[in-house]
Amino acid sequence: MIILGIDPGSRITGYGLIHSRGNHSALIEAGPIRLQKIEDIGARLVIIAETIEGLIKQHQPDAISLEKVFHGVNAKSTLVLGYVRGVILMCAARHGIEIAEYAATEVKKAVTGYGRAEKDQVKEMVKILLKLEKDPKPHDVTDALANALCHAHMGPIQARIREQEAKWRARTGG
Repeated sequence: MIILGIDPGSRITGYGLIHSRGNHSALIEAGPIRLQKIEDIGARLVIIAETIEGLIKQHQPDAISLEKVFHGVNAKSTLVLGYVRGVILMCAARHGIEIAEYAATEVKKAVTGYGRAEKDQVKEMVKILLKLEKDPKPHDVTDALANALCHAHMGPIQARIREQEAKWRARTGG
């Protein structure tokens, strides 16, 4: 399974592509989409969309993993983050790719075993799990890879749960 993890941001959006099979995951590609020098939000969204579309066309991921929406203190920042997420969701829908969303605590727990892990702990575990020689940088890339790893660990479990729920509904008529 190929998973595209994305850490949406209006100034830097991190992405990380991994190949996952069973308990083994390997890095395909990762990097930041740097947008700091572009002031116009529309232009930033176009660059994000074009980059994500290019990654999808090149690598054909089976799933895209994002962190669930959180309620930010700054309403403007939260709104802009919503725009970025919307572009990512649109790209996934265009290509019929499954979207998986996980809370930050779920991502940390899946990667480190502890839902309140610090950023350095997440970075170290991402490095270990993907057998990387160097730390992934910037932290947006680390977060994107952590999202992808979370789905690699949790996705099969969630698929089995959905399958069992469907069977239950079929049996009970509900």
